[in-house]
Amino acid sequence: MSVATSDIETISPGSGFEPVKDAVLIAGPTASGKSALALAIAIQTGAEVINTDSMQVYDVLRVLTARPSPAEEAQRPHHLYGHVPPSAGYSTGQWLRDIAHLLANSEGSGRRFVFVGGTGLYFRALTGGLSAMPPVPTEMRERWRARLSDEGSTALHALLAEKDPEAASRIGSADGQRIVRALEVLEATGEPIGHWQKKRGPSLVDPATARRLVIAPDRSLLRARIDTRFDGMVGAGAIDEVKALVRLGLDPALPCMKAIGVPELASYLRGELALDDALEQAKAATRQYAKRQETWFRHQLGPDWRRIDAADRIDPSVFG
Repeated sequence: MSVATSDIETISPGSGFEPVKDAVLIAGPTASGKSALALAIAIQTGAEVINTDSMQVYDVLRVLTARPSPAEEAQRPHHLYGHVPPSAGYSTGQWLRDIAHLLANSEGSGRRFVFVGGTGLYFRALTGGLSAMPPVPTEMRERWRARLSDEGSTALHALLAEKDPEAASRIGSADGQRIVRALEVLEATGEPIGHWQKKRGPSLVDPATARRLVIAPDRSLLRARIDTRFDGMVGAGAIDEVKALVRLGLDPALPCMKAIGVPELASYLRGELALDDALEQAKAATRQYAKRQETWFRHQLGPDWRRIDAADRIDPSVFG
């Protein structure tokens, strides 16, 4: 493959880019066992594991976001886990640029890759390309995020409705991150975000040769796994992770501060909730999130994705 730069926004189908062939893609709701399956396939095939989950990019929350353990990472190379500070936002476009850089550096090495995670938009971008969004100056981005914190999403949505009615009609008034994104792109380029969303880039993974799995476990089994896993997270240090995160004094609107378990355990640390109540609320939030993931996968991942009801039903040797 040939990628001239790590900035995916400069890649076009005519630039000599060749998508990665024979990639394995594993999607699934939280606690479905997909990370263990990915590692098993990577060990069997000599592949490397690439994070495809928007929360596992943050460096503070290894336990609470169920990132692979150091022992698991030592068995096969893992990429794009814990490389983003919690003080930063991280978009699908940024993730795709990181992927482009990683894949460009793998040219000629014969490396194989397993992409695993629960963020549907990442998978869509891998195989279907992503809108060629322009870069936004850091100062401008920070200024809009400060306004979001000071004025709230409803006020900025009203502003967006004046400046870009089409985008405002597609974005809910409570979706502060998307509202700010539309406003900053408009200011930076003079063009509405819809203009850029129509300019799609290339696929980084060849959809014709990719093997795609989506894990769709039994709902009652998944609920039990979620509850058991969260209890295990607490025993493994999740509360200490949240304590360290809270000490940073970050903007509560940042994605990392909204990770499931962070608001609930932070409330416990402030003395606002008993521990049992915080745990139950976090488990309930995890179950709700898993349900949203399942709905998205069901409606957005087509028939070229193989549905399996449990990760351990797949024999990793078939990928060798």
